[in-house]
Amino acid sequence: MNQQPPSPAPTRWVAWWVGTWLVGVTAGSLVIGLLHAPSRPDDAAGPGDVLAAPIGVLGASLVALWTAYLVGMWLASERLGSGSFASDYGVRFAPVDLLGLPIGVATQLAVVPLLYLPLEAIWPETFADDRLADTAQDLVDRADGGLIVLLFALVVVGAPVVEELFFRGFLQRPLLAASTRPGQRAMVVVAVALVFGAIHFRPVELPGLAMVGVVLGVCAWRTDRLGMPIAAHVSFNATGVVLAL
Repeated sequence: MNQQPPSPAPTRWVAWWVGTWLVGVTAGSLVIGLLHAPSRPDDAAGPGDVLAAPIGVLGASLVALWTAYLVGMWLASERLGSGSFASDYGVRFAPVDLLGLPIGVATQLAVVPLLYLPLEAIWPETFADDRLADTAQDLVDRADGGLIVLLFALVVVGAPVVEELFFRGFLQRPLLAASTRPGQRAMVVVAVALVFGAIHFRPVELPGLAMVGVVLGVCAWRTDRLGMPIAAHVSFNATGVVLAL
């Protein structure tokens, strides 16, 4: 599939991506630090529960993170690309992209569980079902009452849109455009998927997140736009939240 590269120098796009990620993580961490204190002090069991912030604080932190991402992408488009945000990052939608919805559900219900079957057989305690579902369950447990609506907005709408823009649009797309052979493009998809999984900082979930990243990356690669991976990401996250309710 022919792609119009947003820049002839993909390394410059990667450098901008790394810088934007660092700024975003710093902004999100500052909000967490300003609005939330650990529910217990550091002790022999480990650091205080800084990550167990209320959903409202978590939402504010994500807004700061995502704002930095989007500003960095806009600046990169202006300085490295065509100046058209939609064109540089493949922000387009076609009716066929709705196929992403069943793809996301199937990935959540079948692909990821199948991936973990051999891992659980070898390391049953590390990859037990309750550990794999811990993140989603913890978020749902903290979303009492009306906060479940905010949780859905963050996890089912905000995260899929911004993360697909950031990972598949900002990082994967320029690298694919600079690749000349299908094998190279497949390696790009896998590499970006591994980055996507690692940046979530949940080692036990890394194999599953990387697999999800591969599915989303292939959707973006084969369609040359973000409509299908966003739809798949939305349904994947929605299914996970519903299972945790």
